[in-house]
Amino acid sequence: MELPPELLYYIAIGFAAQLVDGALGMAYGVTASSLLLGMGVPPAVTSATVHAAECFTTGASATSHHAFGNIDKQLFKRLLLPAIAGAAIGAWLLSSLPGDAMRPWIACYLLAMGLIIIIKAFRAFPTREVTSHTAPLGFFGALVDAMGGGGWGPIVASNLLARGNGFRLTVGTVNAVEFFVTLTASLMFLLTLGLSHWDVILGLAIGGVAAAPLGAWLVKRVRPKPMLVLVGLVVIALSARTLLKHFGLI
Repeated sequence: MELPPELLYYIAIGFAAQLVDGALGMAYGVTASSLLLGMGVPPAVTSATVHAAECFTTGASATSHHAFGNIDKQLFKRLLLPAIAGAAIGAWLLSSLPGDAMRPWIACYLLAMGLIIIIKAFRAFPTREVTSHTAPLGFFGALVDAMGGGGWGPIVASNLLARGNGFRLTVGTVNAVEFFVTLTASLMFLLTLGLSHWDVILGLAIGGVAAAPLGAWLVKRVRPKPMLVLVGLVVIALSARTLLKHFGLI
């Protein structure tokens, strides 16, 4: 039986978005949303379906990172509960507060984080285990992700990397906690907004689940320095795009 062309496109989008997210610890939502919007999918449908599909893709990603030994169990525990609380509150507040109003402020913060990450890639900063202020970071990252349609990876992963946490364990742990962030937000969205367009969700989920092991494999084998530079450039690019859209320049 021949698959509908649209479903194949959704599968390809899910694969590409999860490959980026699994290897860099960020940008699934932005990648998938940008590609879906480019196909003409309405913004509201895009947001709801991306969050729903992430329940599957982040679950596969978390399992893959665990299998490859990419998860710091102590960091995972410190981030988990604050992140769940932030996701639940953010999704609940979305119906009454303008999440878009926060985006330019987050973008400025991320620009600074991206620059710091690139500087660290070219300087001999020792890697260290980050143990302070992780609970507020997890709460804030999940809150912004639920309210603004993305931001968990760029906020949490970039902050940990900028403070010296190891690349592999940062990406793996942030991806693992993201499953619970997405699941919590999706349940809240389901209760408040409902859900439809299952063909988009199915395609994104199939592509994302297929790409998850490859992303986890890549993060364990690539050299940290070029990946840190790439992470920094991704953060800066996403932040610049947000600011340009906010001021109506694109």
